[in-house]
Amino acid sequence: MKNNLIHKVSIKEKIGYALGDGAANIAWRGVSTFLLFFYTDVFGITPATAGLLLLIARSSDGFSDVLMGIVGDRTNTKYGKFRPWVLWTAFPLAAILSLLFTSPDLSETGKVVYAYTTYILFTLIYTANNIPYGALMAVMTGDNKERTSIGSYRMVGAFAGGMLVQGALLFLVAYFGNVNPSIEVNELAPSKYEVTVSTPETVENANIKTVDGIALFTWASAEVDTANHPSNYKSFSMEPNTAYTFIVEGEEGVKPEKIRLINQKKGYSYSIYVLSFFLAIFMVITFLSTKERVQPSPSQKSNLGKDLKDLVHNKPWLVLLGIGLLFTIYNSIKQGIVIIYFTHYLHNQLLAASFLVGLMIASIFGAMVTAPLGKRLGKRKLFIYALLFSGGVNALIVFCGPQDVSAIFVIGIVSEFASAIFPTLFFAMLGDAADYSEYKNGRRATGLIYSAGSFVTKFGGGLAGAIIGLILSIYHYDGLDASSIEGAVPAIKMLMSWIPALVALLAAVLMTIYPLTQSKLDEITVALNSRREKERI
Repeated sequence: MKNNLIHKVSIKEKIGYALGDGAANIAWRGVSTFLLFFYTDVFGITPATAGLLLLIARSSDGFSDVLMGIVGDRTNTKYGKFRPWVLWTAFPLAAILSLLFTSPDLSETGKVVYAYTTYILFTLIYTANNIPYGALMAVMTGDNKERTSIGSYRMVGAFAGGMLVQGALLFLVAYFGNVNPSIEVNELAPSKYEVTVSTPETVENANIKTVDGIALFTWASAEVDTANHPSNYKSFSMEPNTAYTFIVEGEEGVKPEKIRLINQKKGYSYSIYVLSFFLAIFMVITFLSTKERVQPSPSQKSNLGKDLKDLVHNKPWLVLLGIGLLFTIYNSIKQGIVIIYFTHYLHNQLLAASFLVGLMIASIFGAMVTAPLGKRLGKRKLFIYALLFSGGVNALIVFCGPQDVSAIFVIGIVSEFASAIFPTLFFAMLGDAADYSEYKNGRRATGLIYSAGSFVTKFGGGLAGAIIGLILSIYHYDGLDASSIEGAVPAIKMLMSWIPALVALLAAVLMTIYPLTQSKLDEITVALNSRREKERI
């Protein structure tokens, strides 16, 4: 049997493991990027209600995450402790994600109840899947450097999954939600047209634009929208057999076939159904392609009280909790405001898809360079440098106007390259914290350590959603009311720029007290593998 110290995980196994986070991020990135917009602009829930929902549901994760970690540590099957949970939860997770973006016809109270029910179920099933998945990385090998490499592959998979959902979803929404209305186009002047649309059916969340997305739409009657700013699309509710008229400018050759009217409710639902199918398949592949190698000492007896006591005295783990909370708030605010920012500040929602794809590509490169940079600088220093750089660059977006699209893309991509280092290091460092506990106390509770780490990342996402909802509410944002959207533009700009940057600064300060240097980690790795070899003899 190979010594865990020198065991190198094959590239095939690393890719198989990475597909699991690709699947998880179809759910996670889909929810963190699109759910708030879906709730406020499609399903019809107020920002304050949606923000409170995200906070309350994520707060309840504390108990479920820790419970799942305890259950994972005590699961014993022929496939291991953690791998089976990846398989058992694959299809339930796909199903609940689909329900999350389904829009049943309910009263205002019914919508809130449905949102709470489906979102809480989503967090519970995601927990049952993601806690064991994260812990699996720590037991694939006992080499802390090899674990960083696995973490890099994992994050490449995570960002690829994020790129799939963030890059494709809006285009899938446009495809599946396409409405075939009655359209009349009258040319008023060169590149200026009067467009009238109607449909025999009710469409509660219609979205109109040209196929190329270039032309600017304004309502023909200011009574419909008092602000009536030109934008690349208009969102509105359609009554059956009622005519809606727009002035369309800035694009030549506008004809009926060049007008696209989208049913956003139908579009979001069908798009998520397709992506959920791939989520389930990727999870199954992860189960089939990975292997657990690091096991607790045969002499270790189950003792939850001792495990919890060891946990609260584990300083590296305590510091990582704070770091995980802060960097998740940072990333989640940035992700959660993107669609609203591009929709209501740049007036080009589909451009958000290109922006998000750019961020994901930058993230993949950021994850790929983490392992070599970590070897050169050490994980602690690299984490601090990445936090300061990413936050500082991101703050520059506040100076960008709606016309500064190129600058917004460059700033966002450069910032995201550095922020991709955060989760790549974080999950590898949780494995280091598990090693530290085993080294110091002679006991290993990998699932418990990862469960609490996972909780703060999810709770951080809930806090971020609450922060976004609160700030937008202070500025009276209402996604279904054009005049209130205009008044909330300053809040949208702050949330996209310097507010998350302040959070990154706090995280960098906290990381300065993290105690595990690279030399200490190497010492722990050698000692643990020597101890495990003796126990096998």
